Amino acid sequence: MEKEQEENTQKNETTSSANEETENLQSQPDNQDNEKKQVDQKELLPEEIIKELEDKLARTYAEMENQRRRFEKEKEDAFEYGGFAFAKEALNLIDNLERSKSILKNDENLKNTDALSKTLEHFDIIYKDLISIFNKNNIKQIDSIGKKLDPNLHQAMMEIEEDTKEPGTIIQEIQKGFTIKDRLLRPSLVGVAKKTQKKSAKTEENKENSEIK
Repeated sequence: MEKEQEENTQKNETTSSANEETENLQSQPDNQDNEKKQVDQKELLPEEIIKELEDKLARTYAEMENQRRRFEKEKEDAFEYGGFAFAKEALNLIDNLERSKSILKNDENLKNTDALSKTLEHFDIIYKDLISIFNKNNIKQIDSIGKKLDPNLHQAMMEIEEDTKEPGTIIQEIQKGFTIKDRLLRPSLVGVAKKTQKKSAKTEENKENSEIK
């Protein structure tokens, strides 16, 4: 009986020792983490902690300021150019007026008649009113005739032989271009001057020979 009690006591002591060792092993990582945190905190001086916080605050403020500027820019663009699509569509009125005037002027039955003159006068009044409205809303016509071709404002549709003008000079306007503030609404469609093609020396020589004969 005494022998059994001794064996039970030894088993309990062995189990207790094993539990203690397990607890010690489990607590070691936590102790190491706590020690590491304490070391890190000891490494940073109060001045350094304050400086780190100031840097974080400055970066946060800079990000907020950039977002505010982007929002302001988007708001300004929406206000300034919100009617861009409408203005572009409205240019069709100008085009239709000019086409109508051209058709009426070329109508043989209406040429030199009072009806044609009065109709064209009314068209001119409507045209001037439209241009006035456009100007009040910062929609401007692009100057083309006599100007050098500018790819940012003009689109060349043809080249026309013209020796009295420098090559690349606009001498014909097919369709008027417009800008809205500092943006291109649509380019001017134009014809530009180019030098007259000269006959080859061989052609000239043949012509001279035929004249001698």
